[in-house]
Amino acid sequence: MKTAIIYYSKHQGNTLKLLKEIASKNDVCLIDATKGEKVDFSAYDAIGFASGIYYSKFHKMVENYAKEVPPETKEFFIYTCGATKKGYTDDMMAIAKEKHARVLGVYGCCGLDKFGPFKLIGGISKGHPSQDEIKGASDFYNKYVKNI
Repeated sequence: MKTAIIYYSKHQGNTLKLLKEIASKNDVCLIDATKGEKVDFSAYDAIGFASGIYYSKFHKMVENYAKEVPPETKEFFIYTCGATKKGYTDDMMAIAKEKHARVLGVYGCCGLDKFGPFKLIGGISKGHPSQDEIKGASDFYNKYVKNI
């Protein structure tokens, strides 16, 4: 199974911690959305999108890549956030639905958040993602993506 994961992980590197664990044990190509490289999506069996959460959404750069993926692909989503709440993947799911993509699953966990006013108090969700959460991302990939 050949997989690409397009990601944005800049502020604390939380999301990249999850992806490095997945990539260390699987045939996964990590694509940094900030580099703006063109991707031949036809070379992959599944496409993942991963991001920290910014204003309750995936980063715009990742969302833009999601819009470029051809219809009827197999997709999955991974995110880290300062605080858990529903709706973080709503926009990404809408893009996938519009393209008739098959969504394989979603994995999200907390990550250290020092954005804006949280910086004044040293951040929220300190200690995250934990080793268990990092392993959870790898387990998610193995269960829902690797063997499709």
